[in-house]
Amino acid sequence: MDDDKLVVNPSAVPVKRCYTGAGIPAVGLGTFGSDNYDAATVAAAVEQAVRLGYRHIDCAAVYGNEKEIGAVFAKLFAEGVVARTDLWITSKVWNDSHRRAAAACRQTLDDLQLDYLDLYLVHWPFPNFHAPKVAVDSRDPHAKPYIHEAYMRTWRDMEALVDEGLVRHIGTSNMTVAKLALLLRDCRIKPAVNEMEMHPHFQQPDLFKYVTEHGMVAVGYCPVGSPNRPVRDRTAADTAPVEDPVIVDIANAHGVHPAVVCIKWAVQNGQVPIPFSVKPEKFAANLRAATEDPLSCGEMEAIRALDRNCRFIKGQVFTWEGAVWEDLWDLDGVIKV
Repeated sequence: MDDDKLVVNPSAVPVKRCYTGAGIPAVGLGTFGSDNYDAATVAAAVEQAVRLGYRHIDCAAVYGNEKEIGAVFAKLFAEGVVARTDLWITSKVWNDSHRRAAAACRQTLDDLQLDYLDLYLVHWPFPNFHAPKVAVDSRDPHAKPYIHEAYMRTWRDMEALVDEGLVRHIGTSNMTVAKLALLLRDCRIKPAVNEMEMHPHFQQPDLFKYVTEHGMVAVGYCPVGSPNRPVRDRTAADTAPVEDPVIVDIANAHGVHPAVVCIKWAVQNGQVPIPFSVKPEKFAANLRAATEDPLSCGEMEAIRALDRNCRFIKGQVFTWEGAVWEDLWDLDGVIKV
């Protein structure tokens, strides 16, 4: 397909405003290539996505591709395709850097060739202090549960990055209501965003309500069910939203792929989804989902009824000795230590 036909006018994409008044483009491009795409492939997708209209790019140091993405940003700025102020760029501090968030942020800025980040997140609330080289796909024998005092030391460093102007906003990721309540009680700068898994089969209504009622934006990863997620995160109980008969029927009625229906639902529900794809026709369709042919109230309600509490990214690699993955998520409202 001719790329010109895929272009989406960025000004047509709605924004979701956090409590600071900043507007976050309602659909972003994720950059977690899983085990399937190398850094060069992901960076090429970022370049094409920006050229097609994306203005929101979600990065992370642990994805191992920020240097390549940074080269793309430099190229796009040099060519005048976009200005730095046109983009909302997110990155995240990884577990092994909780005690050196400032240094980790500066490394990310160097890698991305940026002077500042629009948003910097604490990727997971579980520190790997004793195993700085532990990989994302292996278990850390020194894994620790959430320790609020330690998390707050990291958060103070995050707040200092805002004070220095290296970061415009800070936020959380993979949190729970119980953990957020403690953070909101003790923080000086409130998180602007909580990034969390959200899709039609895992809607997290209580957490979503808590986040939005406290002025934060819910950024949703795995918005179409993450069909390319690593094998380590797959179980026999997992279900696929894009194969759900209700979503398939709605997609057929709109003449779109079921994944586009998932994106429409997310945006209309008040989330900011960050789907990942390396195919221009797919990520262009995902962006266009926010700009045209909205779902009806009846279709939104039908999708809302599909929640199966099916979490795909369970975080089991962060479980400490004697814990199971459910302990990471405070399912009874009590933080496990």
